[in-house]
Amino acid sequence: MGFRFGGTLAAGLVLAACAYAAIDGTVINQTLGKPQAGATVTLYKLGQAGPEQIESVKSGADGRYHISQDAAGPGPRLVQAAYGDVTYNHILPPGSPSDNVTVEVYESSKKPGEAKVEQHAILLEPVRGELMVSEWYIFTNKGKVTYNDVDGGTLRFFLPPAANGAVKVNGTAPQGMPVPQAAEKTHTANIYKVAFAIKPGETRIDVTYHVPFHAPGTFAGKLLENAPTRLVVPNGVTLTGDGVQSLGQEPQTKAQIYDVKGPDYKVQIAGTGSLQQAEEASDDSGGGGATFEQIPPRVYGNMKWILVLAFTILTLGFILLYRAQVPATAETVAKAARKAPAKEKNERRRR
Repeated sequence: MGFRFGGTLAAGLVLAACAYAAIDGTVINQTLGKPQAGATVTLYKLGQAGPEQIESVKSGADGRYHISQDAAGPGPRLVQAAYGDVTYNHILPPGSPSDNVTVEVYESSKKPGEAKVEQHAILLEPVRGELMVSEWYIFTNKGKVTYNDVDGGTLRFFLPPAANGAVKVNGTAPQGMPVPQAAEKTHTANIYKVAFAIKPGETRIDVTYHVPFHAPGTFAGKLLENAPTRLVVPNGVTLTGDGVQSLGQEPQTKAQIYDVKGPDYKVQIAGTGSLQQAEEASDDSGGGGATFEQIPPRVYGNMKWILVLAFTILTLGFILLYRAQVPATAETVAKAARKAPAKEKNERRRR
């Protein structure tokens, strides 16, 4: 009996030790291809209350770091390395090893290098005497240097005077979560800048604001990035204007997608509606969210437009899950996860 108790106690001690096991690994500078000394490495526990800092250390001359404490509990952990005024994240899923955890960092530059805006979309939602404007910018950085211009900003955008300077910005780094950002005025009227580091990989920046509006009416904007721009409106809303061309509908929400030429544009908006209402209606019908469906070529007449539309649909899917004015939380992620089985079931039925 005593042996069994001792074995049980020993097993319990082993499990407890594993729960609080140390985390160690190496910080690697991917720009230089070698270990990075002097990076600040911090362990966070991730939960519904937000990140909880556990311990912070410096990487040694060989790039190695050792965190003696660990985050108890079944949830994921975040190992973050700060280097060159930029933070780099490495997520540890529940049950993943705690030893030899590599965190990648990069050199930074004020020059864009290979970082650029690949896609820019603007969602216009005229509702209740206001025009809700949600812009999202998709950056790609195929190089090995982070674009980080704190003074000049990595993104500049136009904010209509009617917004009165009220704007919300969120930045999402590769494999990261949305983080609120400050939008600062520039020396040019109605032009604002955001200093969010554009790391190698894909980065997203969301800009949201609203202006007084009564349909039918006009909306004017400026395009400052040299990238394809799409205007998106909910079902029941239409756009007309010089340089504006319809690309068709997103199949699930029936949102209308338009191509627009810059740098200045002005559109006539008729009708009212919101994408959120369209999403709720789609959920009630068992659609399960935005999906790719076969797009009749006769609607667009050009395969290039179909590919552009497909990319826009993919981008549009982000805003259905995450509205830029509401930071993502564990609750929203859990809600999306709960919807996933129902979506798969509905797709099997359709087949």
